[in-house]
Amino acid sequence: MKSHATRITLLHHGLRALSVDGLSGVTLGRLAEAANLSKSGLFAHFRSKEQLEVALLDEAARLARAQVVEPAMVAPDGLPRLRALVERWLGWAPRAGLPGGCPVAAALFELDDSEGRVREHVAMLEREWRELLRSLVASAVALGDLHPETDVEQFVWELCGIYLSHHASARFLRDPAADARAWHAFDALLRRTAMPGTSDAVQ
Repeated sequence: MKSHATRITLLHHGLRALSVDGLSGVTLGRLAEAANLSKSGLFAHFRSKEQLEVALLDEAARLARAQVVEPAMVAPDGLPRLRALVERWLGWAPRAGLPGGCPVAAALFELDDSEGRVREHVAMLEREWRELLRSLVASAVALGDLHPETDVEQFVWELCGIYLSHHASARFLRDPAADARAWHAFDALLRRTAMPGTSDAVQ
């Protein structure tokens, strides 16, 4: 039990550091100091920086599921559920208690020219997330909320673009209009694809 509690503490400190400083800013020594552990004590939980980074990314994904996905799934299926997910997705990290931005979104840029296990793990997490978005969009099409000829792949591509632009605008540029612009873009996407009267009903 103590070992499990220690691992949770390490993940908590590491995830907060990852949110602010990215993967390159999280070191075994720094994490051991934050958790008041020796390096040898930390090695009992993570044998390498790579293993630590993968565990922290998984913890970020777990937190996103708890804070974004699970509450959104309570909404009715179709466009209401998709919109509920987007509402919780945009700017989710600070609301989940992380002092910085989304660790996975940041890793997409930090590791774009890298190779190796950590990059592959981030790519896997991103593919899983986009598959979830595709399933929600496809459901909205099947239920008649979105036009039957909606290009699901294009919709998801644009939706991810809105999220990443919001992330850069809110976190890096510190643009106070980031939220409003993201919602303007999402509503424009819905106006192009939603069946008449549907998008207004879920706003």
